[in-house]
Amino acid sequence: MKIQPLGERVLVEPLKEEETTKGGIIIPDTAKEKPQQGKVIAVGTGKLDDNGKKIPFNVKAGDTVLMPKYGGTEVKIDDKEYQIMREDDILGVIS
Repeated sequence: MKIQPLGERVLVEPLKEEETTKGGIIIPDTAKEKPQQGKVIAVGTGKLDDNGKKIPFNVKAGDTVLMPKYGGTEVKIDDKEYQIMREDDILGVIS
């Protein structure tokens, strides 16, 4: 299944956290925090300004982004978890 976000929305695949610390301690799933980094999978059709002109996205597919812990909407597609969020909710691009 393929999904294409609409408008100013972006489809992000959260990056998994390490399951062990540098000291070798295994972190159980219940103690893990939500990931704050993700990879942009797809971008929407774009936002329009007051004159009807399309505003270009600041992110593109393949970018690694910093996102809020509890932002966006979680969706599950083909047993993979994604988040759909507005581009404005993305905190920054990691280079």
